[in-house]
Amino acid sequence: MSHIHIPDGVLPLWLWASGWALALALVALASLAGRRHELRRRVPILAVISAIMLVAMSSEIVPIAYHMNLTVIAGILLGPALSIIAAFIVEVVLALLGHGGVTVLGLNTLIIAAEMILGWALFNAFSRLLARRAAGWAAGLATVLTLLTTTTLLVGIVALAQNPAATLRETGALDPSTLRFGNPFAEGAFRLGLLSPEEAPATGVPPISVSRFAAVVYSLGPIGWLIEALITAAIVGFVARVRPGLLWQNGPAAKMSFGRRPAGDEAARH
Repeated sequence: MSHIHIPDGVLPLWLWASGWALALALVALASLAGRRHELRRRVPILAVISAIMLVAMSSEIVPIAYHMNLTVIAGILLGPALSIIAAFIVEVVLALLGHGGVTVLGLNTLIIAAEMILGWALFNAFSRLLARRAAGWAAGLATVLTLLTTTTLLVGIVALAQNPAATLRETGALDPSTLRFGNPFAEGAFRLGLLSPEEAPATGVPPISVSRFAAVVYSLGPIGWLIEALITAAIVGFVARVRPGLLWQNGPAAKMSFGRRPAGDEAARH
């Protein structure tokens, strides 16, 4: 939901250029930091997590036009430095597939990287408060708060664009004019509200205001956040039982000993 599906030529030069500059600077810093933390040893997990994110972000829950992210899981497993690199890799491929223009690649990298890093930080904070036994709850709470924050960041970027075309996006079964959900199967196989610059002229759907855009996003978002939080909680809870070292080797929670090293804690073996 926090991914910017905006084509080239919509955002002002200063906005997308700033996004590119900051994203490249962060990728460079993350690469340097990664070398100090055995980046070469972690290339396989970086590749696997990036591929999983690509599949998730390319899949859509049609009735609510929500793209899964799995960014919180990715951030927990990769840590801050590798999260930035993974975000850039994923966004380059998504841009080539048409999920937003090339000019917004920098801003998308910043949003997704922020999502991963914030999810990692919140998970570690909640892990300290709730203990490792509640890893699933910690991950679920981190997911909801993270997606709420980055969705707000998305709305802020659209507002800064000051271009009505930036508000065009898919809304699924939600009617953006009334904020009511309709029957997604009322018009053939399914009904999909397409609010994109390519489809708007054909359908007669005009761009919407930033306030209406925010209302649409915050109407669709919580449904997707809950679904993603449940999936994240289930996966993280399972990993916490069988391979806890994958979850806590990248953050402050790794310092919690609990009297013994948990089984499967790879970090403790090196």
